[in-house]
Amino acid sequence: MTINELGAKLGEMHHNAPQGSAVAMIHLFGIKYAEHIQKSKFSKKDIAEAARIQTSYHTEISKGVKLAEYVIPKKEFI
Repeated sequence: MTINELGAKLGEMHHNAPQGSAVAMIHLFGIKYAEHIQKSKFSKKDIAEAARIQTSYHTEISKGVKLAEYVIPKKEFI
């Protein structure tokens, strides 16, 4: 995936998150796209910037990527 594709997915999940679930959606993004994120040459800060969210959310993306080894999403969000 390109940086623009990853950014678009993250931005969509973050901006369309149910009230109070924006950070959880960032974690879910990291879980769903962990393989793409790990194989890409882009930093998590770059992905957050492409999504037009605060670059400090790179830590939340990292948490999701780490969780991907242990969890599977129960339902589809986007």
